[in-house]
Amino acid sequence: MMLGFEKWKLTALPLLAAVSLVQPAGAQPAAQTAQAPAVAARVMPDFTDLVEQTGPAVVNIRTAERVRAGAEMGDDMDEEMQEFFRRFFGAPRPGAPRQGPRQNRPRQMPEQEVPRGVGSGFIVSADGYVMTNAHVVDGADEVIVTLTDKREFKARIIGADRRTDVAVVKIDATGLPAVRIGDVSRLRVGEWVLAIGSPFGLENTVTAGIVSAKQRDTGDYLPLIQTDVAVNPGNSGGPLINMRGEVVGINSQIYSRSGGYMGISFAIPIDEAMRVSDQLRASGRVTRGRIGVQIAEVTREVAESIGLGKPQGALVRNVESGSPAEKAGVEAGDIITRFDGHAIGKMSDLPRMVGSTKPGASSTLTVFRRGQYRELNITIAEMEPEQAGRRAASRASEPKSAATAIQELGLTVSELTSAQKKELKVKHGVRVDAADAAAARAGLKEGDIILSAGNTEIHSVRELEAVVAKADSGKPVNMLVQRGDLVQFVLVKPGR
Repeated sequence: MMLGFEKWKLTALPLLAAVSLVQPAGAQPAAQTAQAPAVAARVMPDFTDLVEQTGPAVVNIRTAERVRAGAEMGDDMDEEMQEFFRRFFGAPRPGAPRQGPRQNRPRQMPEQEVPRGVGSGFIVSADGYVMTNAHVVDGADEVIVTLTDKREFKARIIGADRRTDVAVVKIDATGLPAVRIGDVSRLRVGEWVLAIGSPFGLENTVTAGIVSAKQRDTGDYLPLIQTDVAVNPGNSGGPLINMRGEVVGINSQIYSRSGGYMGISFAIPIDEAMRVSDQLRASGRVTRGRIGVQIAEVTREVAESIGLGKPQGALVRNVESGSPAEKAGVEAGDIITRFDGHAIGKMSDLPRMVGSTKPGASSTLTVFRRGQYRELNITIAEMEPEQAGRRAASRASEPKSAATAIQELGLTVSELTSAQKKELKVKHGVRVDAADAAAARAGLKEGDIILSAGNTEIHSVRELEAVVAKADSGKPVNMLVQRGDLVQFVLVKPGR
């Protein structure tokens, strides 16, 4: 893919010139000049050795998605209509030169790999495990990892955790260069760090800056590292490296009003990411604890009014019925100030502490209630899988109602009147009033006529609902659809 570059006006910057300075009488130039090299060395570090050491372990990640393709289109047709004929029917545009008697007949559209995006990653073990962001590989049907020596490998996704935006993929290779993992607790605000990645698809790009802040509350389960390192789309999943050549974070987010870098970027702390990675490599998923409370921040005014002193802890706004918190005696209005003896300085500390606790473990909560501290014993439960996973599990294990079945496909349909059937020259079918989600991805649009589904003729909305409800939830539903004078089989895939 060719990248478009905007023309920038280059403005000359002031140059530092070597000049001869006349020293006033009584000056002490030796003491001043002796300190200059040391100061300059600290202010302007040399990253070249770090890049040579760490660079080979940083990879480029390309992802692709399988979609249906059609015939080549002409150039004298508006883009929307070209897309209509190419993607839906696999037929040429009206008026195109005919090449044979089959030219106007709809044909089955083959699947092809279409690029989805570009990201970055880094090798954490010589046998081919690569860490990246979950959003880099989310929804991908194919993942291609390119090394700095230009070797390419098809990777398989070991696991991805959306809550922390951490993913692990595996390539079949050995003897690979791997990064060294750093100690985030030693990371200091103001120290130099650098990023290596593929911004806008430009591989092996190095940018540098400083740590702007630590423990930023922008993630539900992870306090992030804030830097001013230039990070742009394509840098996602790449390493944040300290001056010892160790990875201290995974570049994950930026604050932007334009979609591009604006001076603030965020990285996932590598210690937290490694804990997630270990679980993904062991079981393909992350297990987290929960206690079943809804919480809020404790304001200074509230803390002073109830005698808590300073604002700290997590205010319990609601306790779920039957939850571990209810069984332990937690009440709405309690302020949880400690978990297993660890102080909760702010609200976001609690879900992180509980989430990292193994389900089934016995823990203690310290709560502040009506001017007194109380200790409660609680047994940690397991947090439910992510929302997408819950929906998939529900479809696989629970019978669907007929009406719900087509709604899950994103379809809204209506009966055809006798007049409509005559006008459309059809004997049966239902009209598509709206298409979203899976139906839209398959190419269905408002006004389409569904003639059959699952190899069954459709005469009413009720019949369509019944066919879809009986279909295997994990397999696509084939539908024979008419649009205009042409018909085409469409596969509507549940899910993503």
